Amino acid sequence: MPVKMRLQRQGRKRFAYYHIVIADSRAPRDGRNIERIGSYNPNTNPATIDLDFDKALNWLNNGAQPTDTVKAILSYKGVLYKKHLLGGVTKGAFNEEEAERRFQAWQTEKDAKIQAKKDRLGNESESDKKNRLAAEAKVNADRLAAIAKKNAELAAAARAASAPAPAPAVEEATETEAPAEETSEA
Repeated sequence: MPVKMRLQRQGRKRFAYYHIVIADSRAPRDGRNIERIGSYNPNTNPATIDLDFDKALNWLNNGAQPTDTVKAILSYKGVLYKKHLLGGVTKGAFNEEEAERRFQAWQTEKDAKIQAKKDRLGNESESDKKNRLAAEAKVNADRLAAIAKKNAELAAAARAASAPAPAPAVEEATETEAPAEETSEA
């Protein structure tokens, strides 16, 4: 029976997560499986992978063929590297303690890279949030300044309209006394 390690889709539309399963290659994608060995959630950043390492290694050694995506997941988790190191032990290139030491060194380095990525993403989101708040505060300050300027102009216009208009300066005409008309008494 040809056995495959593949993903089985779960979840709702546009928000899928997957079970990593061992299944007969002739079975449908979401059909019957032999064993569930983990899960994969690509919706998180970085993607969440929960894998039973020993079962995956056992199935690989027994001849199960992983699909491309599952092969990438197994490589990411170190199952393929562990299989490679165990192959070196069987050939006599080094002993099992050396293989375990190499695998532990690789795993600590990988965990450090993953943690660095999580920290970087956390810092980026925090700095992005601070930048957006600063930009929003600047926009609000500009808006308040424009409203204050407009209100000051309206208040000045209202004061000018309500104040009595000063009378235009009238030149006082100095009346020159004209000689009175003499009335003739006749």
